[in-house]
Amino acid sequence: MNPPMTYSTAGEALTEQFEGCKLAAYQDQKGVWTIGYGHTAGVKEGDTCTQSQAAQWLMQDIQIAVDAVNRLVTTDLTQPEFNSLVDFCFNLGAGNFEGSTLLKLLNAGNITGAAAEFDKWDHCGGQVVAGLLRRRQAETDEFLSSATGVDS
Repeated sequence: MNPPMTYSTAGEALTEQFEGCKLAAYQDQKGVWTIGYGHTAGVKEGDTCTQSQAAQWLMQDIQIAVDAVNRLVTTDLTQPEFNSLVDFCFNLGAGNFEGSTLLKLLNAGNITGAAAEFDKWDHCGGQVVAGLLRRRQAETDEFLSSATGVDS
C-alpha cells in the first residue's frame, strides 16, 4: 500500500482559484446552498461566515477529498496527478469520483485514458458550463504536467 499523499500548495491554489470565496450563502448552478470556498454541508439561505470560517471549512473539505483520493486510487501518483484528482474530487464529490471511468482507467494504469476523462465532467443541468470546462482543462493540465517535465 502506498503512503498517503498530501495536497500541495499548488493544489490548494487550484481549488481556491476556481471556487472563489463568498461570505454569504448563495445557490450554485444546481441550486445547492453554498458558502465560503464551495462549502455545502449544512448551509441554508441567509447564512454568512467570516473569512476565517471559510478558510477553516476549505481545509476540512479539502481533507475529505484528500482522504477519498488516497483511499480510492490504487496506483502510484505524481504530486501533480494527486493535486488534480483532489481538486476534481473536491468539486464533484467522492461518490462521483468513486464511480467514475476516470478512476477505473487510472487504477488500470491507463494514464492517457484517465486524463481524457476530465473534460467529460463539464456539464451542469445538461449544459456545458464554461467555468467547469476551464476547471477541467486546468485539472487535465496539472494531471499531465509531470509527463511534460513541469512540476507543481
